[in-house]
Amino acid sequence: MDIPEIRYAKSGDVHIAYQVLGGGPIDLVFAPGFVSNIEMGWRLAGRAEFLRSLASHARLIQFDKRGTGMSDPVRDSPTLEVRMDDVRAVMDAAGSERAALLGVDSGGTMSAVFAATYPDRTAGLVLFGTSARTLWAPDHPWGPTEQEHLRTIDRYERFWGTTDLATDILDTYSPSVGPDDDTIRTWATYLRQSASPGTIAAFERMNMLIDVRGVLPAIHVPTLVVHRSADRVVDVRAGRFLADHISGARFVELAGEDHSPFGAGADELVETTGEFLADLQAGGPAPERDRILATILFTDIVGSTARAAELGDARWRDLLERHHAAIRQELARHRGTEVETAGDGFLATFDGPARAIRCATAIVGAVRALGLEIRAGLHTGECEQVGGKLGGIAVHIGARVADAARPGEVLVSGTVKDLVAGSELEFDEQEAAELKGVPGEWRLYAVRR
Repeated sequence: MDIPEIRYAKSGDVHIAYQVLGGGPIDLVFAPGFVSNIEMGWRLAGRAEFLRSLASHARLIQFDKRGTGMSDPVRDSPTLEVRMDDVRAVMDAAGSERAALLGVDSGGTMSAVFAATYPDRTAGLVLFGTSARTLWAPDHPWGPTEQEHLRTIDRYERFWGTTDLATDILDTYSPSVGPDDDTIRTWATYLRQSASPGTIAAFERMNMLIDVRGVLPAIHVPTLVVHRSADRVVDVRAGRFLADHISGARFVELAGEDHSPFGAGADELVETTGEFLADLQAGGPAPERDRILATILFTDIVGSTARAAELGDARWRDLLERHHAAIRQELARHRGTEVETAGDGFLATFDGPARAIRCATAIVGAVRALGLEIRAGLHTGECEQVGGKLGGIAVHIGARVADAARPGEVLVSGTVKDLVAGSELEFDEQEAAELKGVPGEWRLYAVRR
């Protein structure tokens, strides 16, 4: 079988395998949800036809997530933040300035956060078989419980790559395939070539913690949500929830039980996606985006007035300059952007919450070495960019979270915590708090140092 050449994009120190096929008028990045091997995947029933059909509508870019398939193995499971970095690296290597994203399952949640964070690089968003949250919750009652998910992980780890597990996965993910012995053996080999038992267990433990519901209102690119009515893995109601909470999203329900995009009815998914891509092209140039998803960091010095009186103007000014230099050094190291400095406080933004948390904890240590103590607060939300200024309710929430922090503490909102699943960052939950001027009670978490 003639398959596209495999190439590699460098994302940090990791090589990400990718392929490009087709030459349509718009780029489409296919983000897998489960493990993959973009070389061996062409041998799976239905997958080659699915990919080539997509490539008749667009220039298709597919890749293996870091740690899987042809990409470099990694020690830790990648967070959504790291996976977004990998997508940008693949797009850069493929010469794609702007693309639509087709995300499946957890590839869809990553794509949703990507679209909110990088709207200038996202032409449109297609979510297939995707849920905003993995586990069951009272206000999102369509996923497995934690115990059920952990039992699945245990079974994957113990029987990964066997024909018995391959049979079970096919029956759940692609019941329409009706596998024979050769198909089952091919799938068992594909699973082994895509990931090791430890890798799949680590990925599934990270995926278990995903919850991007707080991000959905910040998505403003054209969005299509497609879901099968009897999907055996992700309940169709989770798809409807996505469409209901993304502004202007269109929901299309297809018949069938397959969670896999290249099972029965793949032609309907391709046709629906092709029509969506054509509409994007007909819409003309991308509009200017003045709203983005960002993580906001606020810091301020504890007891600054008393310290300034103690030191006197000259010595205080010298200490403040060293404080500013230390913070700017950490912002540069962690890809933060300084927005504003007012007196002894900083406002900065990040395109990834884990980087923001690590930067904040590094700042606490750096200024403590100067004999200063700060408090820091973090929130991830939609921000407005107007005339070089940053505005929006997310900025106010970030400031209020900082106000609630104790000396030497990095305090984050529940949204930030939800978005750093798999980062190995640890938190201590605080009592639900009311933030001045912000409606409702807020879950706040102190970062463990």
